[in-house]
Amino acid sequence: MSPARPVLYSFRRCPYAMRARLALAAAGQVCELREVVLRDKPAALLQASPKGTVPVLVTPEGEVIDESLDIMLWALRRSDPQAMLAPPEGSLDDMLALIGQNDHFFKARLDRYKYPVRFGLHNGRADRDVAGLWLKQINDRFDGRDWLQGRRPALADLAIAPFVRQYAHVDRDWFADQPWPALQAWLARCLDSDGFAAIMHRYSPWAPGNAPVLFPSTGV
Repeated sequence: MSPARPVLYSFRRCPYAMRARLALAAAGQVCELREVVLRDKPAALLQASPKGTVPVLVTPEGEVIDESLDIMLWALRRSDPQAMLAPPEGSLDDMLALIGQNDHFFKARLDRYKYPVRFGLHNGRADRDVAGLWLKQINDRFDGRDWLQGRRPALADLAIAPFVRQYAHVDRDWFADQPWPALQAWLARCLDSDGFAAIMHRYSPWAPGNAPVLFPSTGV
């Protein structure tokens, strides 16, 4: 039986899941949230998406969407009251290109910086510095603007901020010392927003038979 509303399998600290929740909240798309413990993935998640990563969205029609950017686009194409897909400057294609740089170039180096042992590295400083070159370009693109695509947030801000947050949190003091004032101010605006606070609420892990947990709970 298909669910009456979308079901979102999520993990609070995963940047991919964060950006999916940000878009669902921006769209006002209420879903049933199922918080996952990654070391003990529920069978229902694996049945929906055998690759076992989050986020995964199961629509009321039974469609499974297991890429975070696809979930963002699905939600915002259904409802986009804040015009996240229509930025003040540039186009949706421009944003998707920038997000692609984040998801491929930046994320690969972020992983090596944050988890050097996984990659047989003594430390991740070299990858930190290579990733920092891209962040310097992001810092420079603001050029007096508060957001990546102009005077208000758009899809690119929602999609990229969780990964810059992860990078910043590896060594907060080092990040704060970098000559990236516009980037640092933008990240602070993102993380200090009511919308971000709402998507970072802590939920108990889901188990079959639990009462449904609706997200977003306040329609942010």
